[in-house]
Amino acid sequence: MVAGGPPDPRVRPIGGDLRAVVDAYDAAHFPVPRPRFLDAWLDPALRTCLAYVEGGAVRGYGVIRPSREGRKIGPLFADDERVAESLFQALALSGEGPIFLDPPEPNAAARRLAERHGLKPVFETARMYLGPAPALPLSRIFGITTFELG
Repeated sequence: MVAGGPPDPRVRPIGGDLRAVVDAYDAAHFPVPRPRFLDAWLDPALRTCLAYVEGGAVRGYGVIRPSREGRKIGPLFADDERVAESLFQALALSGEGPIFLDPPEPNAAARRLAERHGLKPVFETARMYLGPAPALPLSRIFGITTFELG
């Protein structure tokens, strides 16, 4: 479960001043830039969207949204496990209900984060590509954006 305590002051809502920086951060974690997708995905009226800002730089960001059952976190991109932990806790505390997270299997830190918060595997998937797999920083992907959109 999510630990209590004061929120990390480095975790901030993604607003106009952070949006371009978050777009650039996202582009490093996805095979192609996706600004139009992010325009819709980072809508604060529909989702809680938070960035971790340290020393004036975005070091991670995450989104939590309502799901058919509970809430889903995705994406959760972070420079390291400490940043991912702060974002996860802030996102989890933003509402009620069960939380789901889809970490990539090669990221052991992401699996540890899920285990620390009592998340259990429900199902597994495999990524498949036509051609070579994109070079993604899996160690910084703590939760994929969504399975629902492909």
